[in-house]
Amino acid sequence: MNKTTPMFVFQRTALALAVCAAFVPAYAQSTSDQSSVSVGVGLVSGDRDGRAQFGQYNRMRKDNTASAILGADFSRRDEETGTWIDFEGTDLLSDSRDLSLVWKNVGNWKLNAEYGELTHQNPYQINTGLVGTGSARPTVAALTDGPGTGANFDLQTKRTHLGVGFAKTITPRLQLEIDLKSENKRGSQMFGIGMNCPTSYNAACLGTTGIRVGGATLLLPEPIDSNHSQIETRLSYALEKLRFNVGYYGSFYRNTDSSMNPTVSGSLYNAVGSLFSVSPGLLGYLNQAVALAPDSQMHQLDASGNYDFSDKTRGVFKLAQSIATQDESFGSVSRTGVTSLGGSVRTQLAHLGVSSRPMDKLSLQADIRYQNKDDQTPIAYYNIAGTIASTNQRLSNRRTDAKVQANWQFTSDYRGSLSVNSELIDRGTVTPTVSFAGISALRQNTKENGVQAELRRRLSDDFSGAISVSRSQRDGSNWLRDVSGLGVAMVGDITDPSLGMSSALYMPTLADRRRDKVRIYGDWMPDKDWSVQFSAEQGNDAFSTPGQDGLKQTRMNQFAVDASYALSFRWALNGYISRGLQTFNQSRTAGYVMAFDNTNTNVGLGFTGKPNNELEVGGNLAYVDDKSQYVQSLDAVADPYTATSLTASGGLPDIMYQQTALKFFGKFTLNKQTAVRVDLIHQRTHFNDWAWSYAGVPYIYSDGTTVAQRQQQNVNFLGVSYIYQLR
Repeated sequence: MNKTTPMFVFQRTALALAVCAAFVPAYAQSTSDQSSVSVGVGLVSGDRDGRAQFGQYNRMRKDNTASAILGADFSRRDEETGTWIDFEGTDLLSDSRDLSLVWKNVGNWKLNAEYGELTHQNPYQINTGLVGTGSARPTVAALTDGPGTGANFDLQTKRTHLGVGFAKTITPRLQLEIDLKSENKRGSQMFGIGMNCPTSYNAACLGTTGIRVGGATLLLPEPIDSNHSQIETRLSYALEKLRFNVGYYGSFYRNTDSSMNPTVSGSLYNAVGSLFSVSPGLLGYLNQAVALAPDSQMHQLDASGNYDFSDKTRGVFKLAQSIATQDESFGSVSRTGVTSLGGSVRTQLAHLGVSSRPMDKLSLQADIRYQNKDDQTPIAYYNIAGTIASTNQRLSNRRTDAKVQANWQFTSDYRGSLSVNSELIDRGTVTPTVSFAGISALRQNTKENGVQAELRRRLSDDFSGAISVSRSQRDGSNWLRDVSGLGVAMVGDITDPSLGMSSALYMPTLADRRRDKVRIYGDWMPDKDWSVQFSAEQGNDAFSTPGQDGLKQTRMNQFAVDASYALSFRWALNGYISRGLQTFNQSRTAGYVMAFDNTNTNVGLGFTGKPNNELEVGGNLAYVDDKSQYVQSLDAVADPYTATSLTASGGLPDIMYQQTALKFFGKFTLNKQTAVRVDLIHQRTHFNDWAWSYAGVPYIYSDGTTVAQRQQQNVNFLGVSYIYQLR
């Protein structure tokens, strides 16, 4: 695969600018021209660790505290010929630049092109002794002087995309559209490996002892060097009553690195921080190749359209056939004798719908959608451990969705609707040679039926709004249990201790579930200056399985208000507040009973104003508070070790994220062609992330690598731009 070098990126950017410039003189007699250029500088305070959150996407994470600003736009209209051209470029001097071009002859043809870059700086900083960090062949070397004595490394990913589109009206009834897109992604992201060496299967593991490491976790950032290209073409044709189109869509993913091949040294840290030699069995596992995302592709043909049966009844349809394949060679990664997955999934889709208005006050709508996903991937043995062997699983399924809705106009202001819907999923026969891990029971079919009612008041005088309530119930076929690579068996009497089903793990997506939801929405305009929108939503899910544990209940509620007020024709205020809560209640036999609550609060207040004809100002204050809480207790038969651990630790600590951002801008017009804009930003971020450190003590990988981010970050930004405009 050819790699996109920085020189190639620059050449494509320069080419886009040159093409745009070439178009400009071609229409010297145009009747309407507008163009502007903005140049400036941005300054940011603090050190790189204090800018980790603020600088993720704006190149401000790096050590430099100043950056140049350049933007340009051009617009030309020729009303006589109907030809338009628009060009816009933003952040042209940064590594997150965007350029777009639209050139069209109205009603005849249209050409559009875009080029963009987006760089993401991971806010976490890695301290490691790893050599070749972010490459496909990293070398792991333990930090012999202890954690924190390695080199700092920042993870970064950069996306570069290029798109071209063309549309042509061939005849008044026939139109052609073509779109091409390609995106390159390069860099590295969080990834790792780890295991406790299985002594029961490999005698060379030897286990963890006072002089030997038998288990390890290693941070190995995943190398990224991939391309995703897409093509879509569509031909549309219109008759008096029938309008339809046929199209092709293709998606192609290519990954330069098919595997990561680490080299691990012979010594690592154990769980209490002592540096010992690694058992031969564990060392062999850690040095095995790690498969990365393989190449894949998908092709789809479809036809869709609508037909007017009468002036009151219309039908819609869509038919599609697609095939997705994944057949890249495993190469050196394969340890099973299989050279390629040979993955192939064929999907057929059919959708039919009809809408009708048989009476002035009554409208009806019905839809049915059928999808058949046929997994034709060859079955092969990939997992062989001791005397247990199992294969991959085919994940075919057939899904049918149907919905019928009736709407009734009670009065000119009030409208009601009632709908019923049904969803049926048939997952087919379970592959008999597969062995499942992490779950104890399966279901072949699930069916969900629901009903929803809504009453809506249309805008009249100063208020409009709606209230809706819905309920759905899901159940399914008999439960099946895995029998370790020998197929599945129907669950019998769950009270039979020999089956072990009373403490089994049941997937929430397969469990019986009752869902209730109510939503209220309103739009209030008491006068021409005020506008207020509000919404409130409450939902509950209740799960039922043959077992006594697992996920039993979830709950959510959300409330939001958004308002604006015009103080005068020059000054206006706006603000919003929202608060949401999600709760999950679950339990585990002989383990923890936990209620997980996530609360999210957002508050904002802003203003815009124009004190005089030359000066325009604005600003806003935004506050975000996101908190996750774990309320833990114990099952009645929990073992003493679990009880002691909960007492000693107090359970999982809360996760908290808070951010306050104050933004202000001012734009002063010097004359008809020039203006100066000033932007000020103050951002404060505070959070705790005990996944990487707790109470100031970082999590330490087996080679001494640590991952950290400053929990309190304060940033100030000043941007000054000079704008020159031609008319």
